[in-house]
Amino acid sequence: LACGTGSVSAILAGKGLSVIGVDMSEEMLTAAQQKCADLQNPPRFVRQSLQRLCLPRGVDLAVCALDSLDYITNPGDCKEAIRRVWKALNPGGIFIFDVNTPEKLRAMDGQVFLDETEDTYCVWRTEYRRGLCTYYIDLFTLAEDGSWDRSFELHRQRGYSVEQLTQWLEEAGFTEIRTWGDGKLRRPVPGEDRVYFTCIRK
Repeated sequence: LACGTGSVSAILAGKGLSVIGVDMSEEMLTAAQQKCADLQNPPRFVRQSLQRLCLPRGVDLAVCALDSLDYITNPGDCKEAIRRVWKALNPGGIFIFDVNTPEKLRAMDGQVFLDETEDTYCVWRTEYRRGLCTYYIDLFTLAEDGSWDRSFELHRQRGYSVEQLTQWLEEAGFTEIRTWGDGKLRRPVPGEDRVYFTCIRK
């Protein structure tokens, strides 16, 4: 879910699983198809938003990695996306996802980040207002003639609390809802930057 350029899809397909990759971006899906073209059992890629998710068949596992749910900034849409995932899963199916915590996004307010390679230079600024974290990203890439091309991207994320997401999961029909710390096989602790969820459709 929100598979982007298909890195996680490729890993799962490489382990012999039958994979459907879902994303809203046609550009991302094109890159994903190219990345997975040489796999023995390449994923099938579908262009859909998560709040309109409707898969061609039921699945046993749904994975939404890299805080992708945070990009659904309307709470009603996020709740609907969770309901759609429940509907897409077979009975006994597992839903795994991670989110940035509201505390992490709030702490990023006003920060500036830089990343540089030989042919790229990226600077992004963050602003946190009313539960939304906005990323203003300027990307400079070195052209063949030695000049620099500039492009701009704007990203927004909403921080959802563990309690809020747990309620939506329960309302959708998920059970055995568990939360995990950032890269740890334990419950989250205060100050955690990222929280992982696992739950089951009975």
